[in-house]
Amino acid sequence: MIFEKYDIIVVGAGHAGCEAAAAAANLGNRVLLVTMDLRLFASMSCNPAMGGIAKGQIVREVDALGGYSGLVSDATMIQFRMLNKSKGPAMWSPRCQSDKAMFSAEWRRRLEQVKGLDFWQDSVDALLFEGDRVCGVHTFMGGDIHAKAVILTNGTFLNGLIHIGEMHFSGGRIGEPSSHGLSDQLKERGFEVKRLKTGTPMRIDGRTIDFSKLTEQPGDEEVTGFSYMPHPRLLHQRSCYIARTSQKVHDILRKGFQYSPMFTGRIQGVGPRYCPSIEDKIERFSDKDSHQLFVEPEGWTTQEFYLNGFSSSLPDYIQYEALQAIVGFEHAKIFRPGYAIEYDYFPPDQLHHSLETRSVHGLFFAGQINGTTGYEEAACQGLMAGINAHLLLHDEAPWVLSRSEAYIGVLIDDLITKGVDEPYRMFTSRAEYRILLRQDNADARLTERAYQLGLASEERYAHYVQKKSRVEAIKELLATTSVKPEQINGFLEANGTSPIEQRAKLSMILLRPQLHLFDLVRAIDFLAQQFDLTDPFVNECLEEAEILVKYDGYITKEYDLADKLNRLEYVKLPLDFDYHSLHSLSFEAREKLNKYHPQTLGQASRISGISPADISVLAIFLGR
Repeated sequence: MIFEKYDIIVVGAGHAGCEAAAAAANLGNRVLLVTMDLRLFASMSCNPAMGGIAKGQIVREVDALGGYSGLVSDATMIQFRMLNKSKGPAMWSPRCQSDKAMFSAEWRRRLEQVKGLDFWQDSVDALLFEGDRVCGVHTFMGGDIHAKAVILTNGTFLNGLIHIGEMHFSGGRIGEPSSHGLSDQLKERGFEVKRLKTGTPMRIDGRTIDFSKLTEQPGDEEVTGFSYMPHPRLLHQRSCYIARTSQKVHDILRKGFQYSPMFTGRIQGVGPRYCPSIEDKIERFSDKDSHQLFVEPEGWTTQEFYLNGFSSSLPDYIQYEALQAIVGFEHAKIFRPGYAIEYDYFPPDQLHHSLETRSVHGLFFAGQINGTTGYEEAACQGLMAGINAHLLLHDEAPWVLSRSEAYIGVLIDDLITKGVDEPYRMFTSRAEYRILLRQDNADARLTERAYQLGLASEERYAHYVQKKSRVEAIKELLATTSVKPEQINGFLEANGTSPIEQRAKLSMILLRPQLHLFDLVRAIDFLAQQFDLTDPFVNECLEEAEILVKYDGYITKEYDLADKLNRLEYVKLPLDFDYHSLHSLSFEAREKLNKYHPQTLGQASRISGISPADISVLAIFLGR
């Protein structure tokens, strides 16, 4: 087989691989995407959903940067909810249920429209090297394919091993072969390789579920979606449902513990703490006699349902018996059992913040290969790897987002400086600057930079500029417009807040926690005449303007804090310095600093085992 030489080869077409390939090709590179199955682009191998707590913010950031995950999610969603709406806007997180089959098909449709992107269905079993540089891949069928850079996004396929009770067999996902060769080759070159574990629940035949016994969970009436670009709005939705386990269910599951690969030690990999299997939850939370489950449809037309919260690697007959003990599932049938999967990953402290490996020039890792879990975490890593592979080929500095700029920056910095000993999942609590990193303002934080880079399109940038101008105009209107008591007191009293005695600026009235800008617009005639509340773009601008007015003090304070800490963040450290020669540092600090060689003082401060006293020593050493 004869191939042209590519600029970049992306291995794997999961969420990381799809974003990496799209970004690299859209930046003008000749890209080859190699995958074992061209039918399964960005396959939703676990739950059929995108977004969620902190994850929704990541999808919006990917979209603001010109990635595709938000657009694909909006085009294929079957339900939308904005989570945490009862809390402050820093916690609001968009989430959607997706049509699983449509999601993959839409990804393929969009990727096939990307100029400069080729596809090859095959398995990569080795990398090609020239000294300390990667120069291509070797595939099972195609032989050697050459490139200037390679991005590995292998997901759970590297030496993947599936467990169901006492049975185990090779696989990257059930029904799909695992990938062999790469882990061993990279281990021989000095890479550290470890094992992690994840799992998935059984899939259930919805025709056999008694939904009348479950609690319905409909979508939101107002559907905003993920993408900042104009897109069709969801007009009708499919409901999810809530079920619960019971002590009877737990007792049945316990009968299978003696066969559980997790409890018998056959699974060596560490599982996700924040998404445990049902048997793990029963063991860890033995005082609870019930756990909540979410029953989620996998598409518009299919009767396949996903039982979120019931992940298991117990024998299939135990899973089935326990399922039928859940109220509403007495006569349920399953399409396939749940299973656990073990796979190889490479501890991410072996990477630069660009996601290029430290020991091999031009080789990038993105997604679960770095120890993360979740479609969203994978997608953003793929996007950044694609960007930085492009910049490397053009001898430009890496593009690294800071912790105060994006959840993406938090995620990658956590991976590189703190490492991973269990599957990493993003939470809002991981971000120091949550008020700055809201889901509503990802475009304000990132789109202009992405446009300068060449990734965000002219259309996207123009839309962002229009929104920015409209939001500023609304803020100015609120700050300069006063209302008389007779114009607004009836509205204020109806909303449980005290009337005004003299003219007051709208911006001051809006500070009251009982009031929202949408309600003010509806209540005051001259405002109602200026804003069309049936226009989604108008509503988006009004919402962001309200947040900026209401939380101005908090936002300013957090910007000031970020600015102070950024003075340390960007103090450069010498990359080739021998920290053992700096005897004022603790022994652990010297060991860790020589291992990771952080690029800045800020990165050094986040390495586990580096104390504030060590940072002071480094600051003095640098003349700070």
